[in-house]
Amino acid sequence: MNIRTWRPRRIVCLMALGCCWLVGQTAPLPPTAQLLREVIAVDTSNPPGREAALAEMLAAKLRPLGFHIDIVPTPEEGKAHLIARLKGNGTKRPVLLAAHADVVGVEREKWTIDPFAGAVKDGYLYGRGAIDFKGGVAVFTRAVMMLAENQVPLDRDVILLVEADEEGGKYNTTWLAQDHWDKIDCEFSLNEGGWILKNDEGNVDYVSISTADKSSVSLLITARGTSTHSSMPLEDNAIFRLSKAMAKLADYQTKPFLIPSTRKFFATLAKVSPAPMSEHYQNIASSNDPVKITAADEAIGKHSPLFHALIRNTIAPVFLNAGFRGNVIPGSATATVNFRLIPGTDPEELRMEIAKVVAGEGIEVGYAGFVNLSPQEMEQRRQRTMSMRPSGEDTTLYQSLVKRAKETYPEAEVTPYLFNAGTDSIAWRVRDVPVYGIYPYPITDTDLMRMHGNDERVPVESLESGTRMIYNVLMDVAASQ
Repeated sequence: MNIRTWRPRRIVCLMALGCCWLVGQTAPLPPTAQLLREVIAVDTSNPPGREAALAEMLAAKLRPLGFHIDIVPTPEEGKAHLIARLKGNGTKRPVLLAAHADVVGVEREKWTIDPFAGAVKDGYLYGRGAIDFKGGVAVFTRAVMMLAENQVPLDRDVILLVEADEEGGKYNTTWLAQDHWDKIDCEFSLNEGGWILKNDEGNVDYVSISTADKSSVSLLITARGTSTHSSMPLEDNAIFRLSKAMAKLADYQTKPFLIPSTRKFFATLAKVSPAPMSEHYQNIASSNDPVKITAADEAIGKHSPLFHALIRNTIAPVFLNAGFRGNVIPGSATATVNFRLIPGTDPEELRMEIAKVVAGEGIEVGYAGFVNLSPQEMEQRRQRTMSMRPSGEDTTLYQSLVKRAKETYPEAEVTPYLFNAGTDSIAWRVRDVPVYGIYPYPITDTDLMRMHGNDERVPVESLESGTRMIYNVLMDVAASQ
């Protein structure tokens, strides 16, 4: 064969083979995205959770890097907490990063892809927990791994906690803290909470750092009547009485109640939002005019259920219970209603408020789930709820989060925030340990709506930028200067 004719053909063939290889392969994922894919593949849907399997997988990655590993089993088989500690010189108290291992379940038939495969499509990584909160597990884990890989000298221990039962269950961080507080005690903590929100153009509008969570209390509305044969209905039918009470509650709305961090949040929204919402946000943040506040409240309620929930104690019926046979009119009917309370709310004042709203013959309002508690225990719970206060904005952890958020996303506004739901940070908050929350990856409103829903996803690039931000925060607060 003539070498002059063979060589070009050989090159063409090799190029073709190369193209075929590229088509047949998937480009390697960045480190945090690859870790998230592995984390998602461990199904920790709760119930039952089975978080111990994820704890073992992460421990195998952390132990060779010099982390001291504690896997704390719970009384429930397969459920455990991972505590990984990277030792510092002890001149400062530890910083703790907490992320929950469990996720809510899925309706597989409503997903377009396998919810536990960690599939990547169009720049997104899909899977249950991608946002809540296995994405956080991956970001926090990679950030602390980078400290070890880079052999960063530390003034304080850095503790990574990957815990169980946040999405529901009795072996959560409150249970863990009862007997293992010495393993998770710290100066301050980072958890889930605030958002890094992108607009449709892909720019980050704001970074919200939660300094407080709403607490949760459930009330039991009970209607009583005469139990008799269904062929002889009476006027005091318990189900009808309950229905009338619930209709009253459906038409009721608690009044706006803004704490300082919420006012700052809406003032920030006013800066980054177009009219007319910018004006409504500013009015809800700072106006004393009842007419403007009412108009703003109505506009915000129509525009965003999330923002609507930030400015009031929310009302959500979650269970109805009545009857046991088709030919018996029951003597009672109950509704369980869940309330998410802004810090500083008195649960007893709320109970009395709701009792007035649903008042009627045969109607009672009490606390759900506390039937075995003594009056003293009930009062302790009440005082604990009322005493919860936002974490301060003057700590080195909060200030570093603000600094690094602005550095990582320079176009964004940064603001404190009241998280609209509860988190597992209560174990630290009740002990007056400052806790700050963030979902450490930029997402859009559309992404946010998929959380706990179908085809949950997170942008791959967001995972990497979030990891850089958290790593730099740890360098600020923990590295030896």
